[in-house]
Amino acid sequence: MIFLILACFTVILFAVTFLPMMRITHWVVRACDFPRLQFAVIAAVLLILELLYLPFEQISSCLILLITLVCFCIQLWWVIPYTRLFSKEVKASENPDHRSQITLLTSNVLTPNRQVHKLINLIKHHQPDVVVTLESDQWWEEQLSVIEKDLPYTVKCPLDNLYGMHVYSRFPLSDTSLSFLVEDDVPSVHTNLTLANGQVVRIHFLHPAPPSPTENTQSSERDAEIAIVARSIADTDEPVIVTGDLNDVAWSTTTRLFRKISGLLDPRVGRGMFCTFHASFPFLRWPLDHVFHSSHFTLSHIERLPSIGSDHFPLLTQLALTPKQGQDQEPINSDEEDEQLAKNMAQEEGVSKQDVPEPRNNT
Repeated sequence: MIFLILACFTVILFAVTFLPMMRITHWVVRACDFPRLQFAVIAAVLLILELLYLPFEQISSCLILLITLVCFCIQLWWVIPYTRLFSKEVKASENPDHRSQITLLTSNVLTPNRQVHKLINLIKHHQPDVVVTLESDQWWEEQLSVIEKDLPYTVKCPLDNLYGMHVYSRFPLSDTSLSFLVEDDVPSVHTNLTLANGQVVRIHFLHPAPPSPTENTQSSERDAEIAIVARSIADTDEPVIVTGDLNDVAWSTTTRLFRKISGLLDPRVGRGMFCTFHASFPFLRWPLDHVFHSSHFTLSHIERLPSIGSDHFPLLTQLALTPKQGQDQEPINSDEEDEQLAKNMAQEEGVSKQDVPEPRNNT
């Protein structure tokens, strides 16, 4: 009986590990991309149980153990970069000038959530330079008006469809565009921000629609938005930051493609996963809220903040614009296949990198 139970679990683990590689359906790939950490934990537990209970005088037991081990290694390969066992992709800042630093607080507030005081208290405590709220509607806009005294530069797009977006900045914003890149009801914000030292940084705030087994099995709109922003960034040598809820895990094929095409770095690599969703279920948490940046920056601090009553935790990131220190930071490289895949994603939705707003002084 124990042999049959362990064998069944091994077959299931084999399926969720190898079916995405076969790309039978797009939804299978997406569904198996998210819980790779959970699959790795399950595989580790299964390995221990198999070592304890399988009769290894039988060849079938050895085969089951080997399959489980292979599955564990494959799942681990995807998630291990987001642990301290991996080398850091972004350097720690070394005594940066405070005028070159920027602190961002990214928070998916969950529209029906009414615990706005928790977010306001976090803002007062951490004093971020930029706050971006996602899923914020008119009620949230009214409640957050109190932070505009310290963060007077704003971009506001209150919506009731779970895609509202608000940006609050201590630093001046310019060449700002509120855009609907792929879907008519899903906004993004693209702006220049001038740091205290006078340096200009290009920031893209994104919140593309998530994949859904009933409404959006292909997640093609999300992938297209991520792809065209990545391709537009690849054309610039200026300091760039991309932040927001991408509705995708850090290790997924789509997010990895974004990093390859854009050439941006992920400060979580070698430091931790900083899982921001789901706040209510510890075993079902994934890194869905992201901050990516060009090699002009190094990392001063990154932290997942306490719950504000949303299904997402806020993410606090402090970067320093230190081009000399960061000049030898290496992103993951793209190849021709990656470039073509990104183009195909955009073409499927009839969009291109030219749809992503550029600052006037770069055109």
